[in-house]
Formats: sequence, C-alpha cells, structure tokens
Amino acid sequence: MNERRYRRICQMMAMRQPDLTICLEEIHKPHNVSAIVRSADAVGIHQIHAIWPDQQVKLSVSSAAGSNSWVKVISHQSTEDAISQVKSQNMQVLATNLSERAVDFREIDYTRPTCIMVGQEKKGISKQALALADKHIIIPMAGMVQSLNVSVASALILYEAQRQRQLAGMYDRQHSTLSAQEQQEWLFEGGYPVLAEVAKRKGLPRPYINEQGQIEATDDWWVQMQLTEKMKRQQFG
Repeated sequence: MNERRYRRICQMMAMRQPDLTICLEEIHKPHNVSAIVRSADAVGIHQIHAIWPDQQVKLSVSSAAGSNSWVKVISHQSTEDAISQVKSQNMQVLATNLSERAVDFREIDYTRPTCIMVGQEKKGISKQALALADKHIIIPMAGMVQSLNVSVASALILYEAQRQRQLAGMYDRQHSTLSAQEQQEWLFEGGYPVLAEVAKRKGLPRPYINEQGQIEATDDWWVQMQLTEKMKRQQFG
C-alpha cells in the first residue's frame, strides 16, 4: 500500500461516525441494499444493521452489497434483536412511517447517537419496529405519491444527519474514534485486498499494519501466504 492510499484510509476512518447507523428491515431488492450501503459510506457510516429472517434473502443481498464494501453489514434474525442491540449503544431509534405521531425528519437532532430504521419495499416498517422506535419520522410530500423509493428516502435522511453533524464539527477529527481492531481491519482489507482475501481463505491471522502503512508479519506468515494448495498437500500430506 502506498503512502497516498494509507493517508486516504486514515482520513476516511477519522471521519467515520460510529454512533450513526441505519437499520434495514427485510429489504430484499439487491439494488436498494447496494444503494443504501453506498449512501451510508458516503456520509461516514462504517456499519449498518439488517434484519433477514429468510436466510436465502440474507445471502443474496449480502452478496449484492459487495464483499469489498467499506460498510460492514451486521445481520439480525429479528427486529427485536436489532433494536435491542442499537439501544444498548444508547442510540435513539427513528422509524420512517406516516403516522399521527410522525415528525418532519429535519426536526430531529442527528448529533445524538442515532439509528434510522427503514422498512420493506412493499409492507414498510413492521408493527414491532413502530412500537419499539423512539420516534416516527416522515419526508414531507407535496405530490400525489405518499412515499419515495426506500434507497432515495434513506439518502435524504442520511444527508440531513451529515449536514447537522458537519455543522457541529463531528467530521473534523484528526484521529479515528474506531477501535484499534477496527482500524487494523480497514487498513489490511482496504489497503491489501488481495492479500486479505488470501489470508482469509487460508485461515491466517491478520497482520499488523504500521504507521507507514506497511505489513509487519513473521517470516512464517509470509511463507504460509506464498504456499500454494498443491505445495501444502505435498508438505503436510
């Protein structure tokens, strides 16, 4: 990894917002998931939550999101599990829903730890999510339609959150607030994607990336990385 890429990844990590996330409740169309993941990355979200009770949907959508994405997808089997996890991080949970208690999405304080919940393309947010959410939010509509595409709606809300956080100086950090482990993951997987894939396939531990962006690993690690499957069979039987 050259110095320019190393500095770019460090800059990206410094702007990440660990206390801002979005939760996808049974969104099953791959192009919607991919678009939301892209928007999340653009506003500095490093992980999102997704609820997939159906394992087949989970696998197809996770693949569509991209294995090299800069946004990690945390999967949940139920809405209750997902909301419980984000609330344990002291996040306010906002459900996008047209209801009597809903407020304009721009009236929310997104500088607080926040999870934005968006619902399934046809059915919308579930009753469980609506009951567990702290607030319902809406995007005002002046036309004949009552809702936007879920990926478009997500982008609008996320960029309002970004706007507020930028004004509050929350993107001006010099150093990342991500854990040391998360930073090492991004540096290795983002800076050395080919080596990261090989190491993962071979079950090798992640090496340390130093402050110059270079890999620090034992000689044995490099030997194992270079060892082909055919050579391994010959060596170990």
